[in-house]
Amino acid sequence: MTKTGHITHKCMKFLFLMASALFIFSLFSVLISLAPHSFDFSILPNSKLLAMAGNENLNETPRKCDSNKILKVFMYDLPSEFHFNLLGWKGKGKNIWPDIRSEVPEYPGGLNLQHSIEYWLTLDLLNSEFSSNMKGRSATRVRNSSEADVIFVPFFSSISYNRYTRKKSEEKISVNVLLQEKLVSFLLAQEEWKKSGGKDHVIMAHHPNSLLDARMKLWPAIFILSDFGRYPPTVGNIEKDVIAPYRHVIESYVDDSSDFESRPTLLYFQGAIYRKAGGVVRQELYYMLKDEKDVHFAFGSVQSGGIRNASQGMHSSKFCLNIAGDTPSSNRLFDAIASHCVPVIISDEIELPYEDVLDYSEFCIFVPTSDALKEKFLLNLIRKISKKEWTRMWRRLKEVEHFYEYQYPSKENDAVQMIWQAISRKVPSITRKINTARRYNARLMNNLPKGKGLSSVSVPRNLG
Repeated sequence: MTKTGHITHKCMKFLFLMASALFIFSLFSVLISLAPHSFDFSILPNSKLLAMAGNENLNETPRKCDSNKILKVFMYDLPSEFHFNLLGWKGKGKNIWPDIRSEVPEYPGGLNLQHSIEYWLTLDLLNSEFSSNMKGRSATRVRNSSEADVIFVPFFSSISYNRYTRKKSEEKISVNVLLQEKLVSFLLAQEEWKKSGGKDHVIMAHHPNSLLDARMKLWPAIFILSDFGRYPPTVGNIEKDVIAPYRHVIESYVDDSSDFESRPTLLYFQGAIYRKAGGVVRQELYYMLKDEKDVHFAFGSVQSGGIRNASQGMHSSKFCLNIAGDTPSSNRLFDAIASHCVPVIISDEIELPYEDVLDYSEFCIFVPTSDALKEKFLLNLIRKISKKEWTRMWRRLKEVEHFYEYQYPSKENDAVQMIWQAISRKVPSITRKINTARRYNARLMNNLPKGKGLSSVSVPRNLG
């Protein structure tokens, strides 16, 4: 090879290496732009080569996605008749919201509290505007909807159902129905709803009967629910909606130093026994278990010291039954968690809060209904669980109980922050759906006759 040829060969080799480096750098830049927080290179072929472009130190572990991203939430300034007025709060002048730095309206007690999710989430958003402590915060209120990840609808639908369903003598329709009608009219008129078809809106309907009239019109939204027992699968489903825990009504077991021996009751259940639909299993189990010496299975209510008695009973029991009632879920699961009484779940259709990040088999026993109704099956199963295994689950209950605590101000990874995190995990799917829906909508809208539009609230198909 001549000297000139040798130089040409070296130049070509240099140009090839430069081109390869530029290609790698360009590919890396594209990947970074697609995942602004980080990108796990291990999922790609030739990951070492790509990691070389992104990490100066080849031994450095690739960064994972930032799990502490704060959800940006735009909250409608709905009139107070939709929220705090339902609690008896009366604003002064034109005030829509209470000044929670000096006044926090109370939520009604008793069983009302179990569905009070709406109250705690709204308080947390209001608090986010003036609180300087960002530790553990998973969501913050923004005033510009174009900056928001989701749109929050502060309608206290559960207390509306519980307290305002009955018509007064002078009313043609109940306050609960009237508020739902007003809510639908308000939302469908908003530009935020029109832009997304409601897919990025968060609506709370934790009581199974709440939002009963409006849900069929607002179904594209993300519902915050206790379960899907009274929802057609195309209106409520785990793909788009969030299951939130009940607020427990029994007392938390603070400084629990109990152990296997100091909890004399093997299996505990107290509550309504005669239920309809899926809750018939309670009645059958009652007749199977009521005479067992180490089992407490009795009717109970919140009246006449019922909550105090249930607290004492669960705190002194090893296992607590959570049986399907009129719907798949009940607050007994969360009462059991607060009591560190290992839950025994008999509810085939139950959906559980945060199950995409939490393994319930570590602290719960699941029994298919068909097996639970077999003679002696349930007791034989429970009695075979060793002291060591029970203690392991009891310890795990104490580790996870804070995930189910509602409080104000909210604390890191309590129920409020866990719900915001669950909503945040829905955002990429929501964005994809909105973008997909926009493929043709703009062109179609431009070609429609004046005054016509695409309906966003038509009843979904396959409601059966």
